[in-house]
Amino acid sequence: MLLIVSNCNKNDDDQPTNPIDQLPPATQTGAGTFGCLLDGEPFLPGNSQNPLDCVYQFVNGGYYFSLQANKRDDLNNRITLSLSTKSLEIEENEVFNLLENIDGNAYGRYSYATLETYTSQDYTGELTITKLDFTNNIVSGTFWYDIEDYNGVVHQIREGRFDMQFTQ
Repeated sequence: MLLIVSNCNKNDDDQPTNPIDQLPPATQTGAGTFGCLLDGEPFLPGNSQNPLDCVYQFVNGGYYFSLQANKRDDLNNRITLSLSTKSLEIEENEVFNLLENIDGNAYGRYSYATLETYTSQDYTGELTITKLDFTNNIVSGTFWYDIEDYNGVVHQIREGRFDMQFTQ
């Protein structure tokens, strides 16, 4: 009987309780992973159409990077977090300030249902590209940002990491 009880407790302990431990590891292999803490809770894409997408393209004379992660909340509303550049080339081992959604900038986005907001001069963050491999179309990095939503609530996105294959 003691063996059965200890096995049940052991299975319960297999789930990490620290939110950071619930995020995917920071890898650089094109593993198709994305995770961060959204207001202290793990944000992992899933249970949504097209939960994870990554594109890096040269269009109309400028480079555009876009990484988008989607999931649905308990009320079936779609939550989207994204990192993008607008006419800005990304480079390995570079840190980009996440600012307004204008040409020449990197920026973050938060979307709930159909309402979206962007980082700004007041609510900023950073995107660090840790790997950019054009042979295998792999981009990896880390990020954090603060963003004010459409209701004036400031959300904190922390401990972000991604390891994606991108399309060109």
